[in-house]
Amino acid sequence: MALTEPPVIDLHGLSVSFGNRPILKNLRGDLRGKAIGLLGPNGAGKTTLIHTLLGFHAPSAGTAQIFGMDITDQTKQIRSLIGYMPERDSFIAKMNAVHFVRLMGELSGLPSEAALERAHEALFYVGLGEARYRRLETYSLGMKQLAKLAQAIVHGPRLIFLDEPTNGLDPPARLRMIKLIREIRDSGHAHIVLSSHLLLDVEECCDEILILKDGQIAVYCNLEEERKSNRKFLMLETRGDQEKFINAIQTLGCEYAVSGQRLKIVLQEGVEVRDLYRLAEEQQVQLRRLSYKRDSLEDIFLKAMENGYGGL
Repeated sequence: MALTEPPVIDLHGLSVSFGNRPILKNLRGDLRGKAIGLLGPNGAGKTTLIHTLLGFHAPSAGTAQIFGMDITDQTKQIRSLIGYMPERDSFIAKMNAVHFVRLMGELSGLPSEAALERAHEALFYVGLGEARYRRLETYSLGMKQLAKLAQAIVHGPRLIFLDEPTNGLDPPARLRMIKLIREIRDSGHAHIVLSSHLLLDVEECCDEILILKDGQIAVYCNLEEERKSNRKFLMLETRGDQEKFINAIQTLGCEYAVSGQRLKIVLQEGVEVRDLYRLAEEQQVQLRRLSYKRDSLEDIFLKAMENGYGGL
């Protein structure tokens, strides 16, 4: 009998309070995606959740597991398996990139010589090979972000937390960062948790999303499944006797709306797109354009902010 893999992250009623102020409230569910997007308005608890999973904050109630290991009892084992790219710079003064990344590798459990070798490899991978001996304070913002990514991956982690990795980057630098994140995701060597206020970043990189609101889970969904489930709303552009075509559509029980030569149609259960092509042929109407309307990540996010709390 095959053993099932544990979730990447498993939340068991996780709550965190600072003083008497609750920040995270009874988070439950398991996350299994290759790239998990963490979204929410400012103050929703995104960074607190990351810091708690990293072991920086103790839960006030409940707990969580990473790859089946408890964040309260197995912190050292977990830290050897995770990488962390913080939102804010945390560099050491007067240190060059290769020495900094080497130090981060050693703190993650690599022997000194292996850490140095991997530091060179990581910096070349992110595109900083030629600048690896320069002091970090001389780096541009984009270069500093790449150096933070290099130290997060130097020890070959199984899970990488990226907190606002494209923050402040110009368009070319952002595209470069997104490309690296997608390469890491597609390599299959590591899972990613990407926290960002930029919905486009998450939509381009992630297959699952977790949206927090007021410290609670507002929405969790698999993005690909969400897109596939919304395949019943069609946009059509026709040429020919539209009235005859509409009358034929009504016989299928489909709802519709007309705007010039464009039709919006909601397919009923059991009605497929091929039925529309059949009707168009029978009525000698051309279908010039047909597309699905699918919820964007922005639609999902705005619904979460309006509708309250969901869950996993």
